[in-house]
Amino acid sequence: MTAPKTITIRRGRENDALCVAVLATQVFLDTYAEGGIRPDLAREVLTGYSQEAFARRLADPATTFLLAERFVGEKGNERHLVAFAEVTVNRPPPVDVESPGGADAELVRLYVQRPFQGKGIGTDLLHRAEQAASEQDAGALWLSAWSGNRTALAFYRAHGYRAAGTSEYVFEDRRYETTILVKALPGLE
Repeated sequence: MTAPKTITIRRGRENDALCVAVLATQVFLDTYAEGGIRPDLAREVLTGYSQEAFARRLADPATTFLLAERFVGEKGNERHLVAFAEVTVNRPPPVDVESPGGADAELVRLYVQRPFQGKGIGTDLLHRAEQAASEQDAGALWLSAWSGNRTALAFYRAHGYRAAGTSEYVFEDRRYETTILVKALPGLE
């Protein structure tokens, strides 16, 4: 499935930080705060998902943001961010992984706003993220997904990612097991 024709994907820029931060906050809370907002979740969002934090990452030359936007309005000229992917090169995974050569790249985030899930947008972003990593001479793309997020794990496995181990995502005093998934990139296998 490919994304609807009303969706376009482009590279992110520093001035996209506001919308990226708000969308990231929304998706993060939809995923991790199903039981309500706790102080540790609130602090995680206000620090790691702030506009300033995303502006720094958008300005980082080792990081690529891919933004999926929907054009709306009378003239079709209003852009609405519905999803994004964040890829950082030269970041080895936290577990030993056989890499086919080249640098490793991390898919830091692939966030799709809930009403736009299941429409092919995540798949398009994932393919573009793989391409962006490959263009940076990455031999593999890896990611960590919360082990309790069955939907995300199934999505990545359906796209050729294999489990390579587990790690922990820690903020404050809470630990969350994550599954490390990896895929060799085309041309470097």
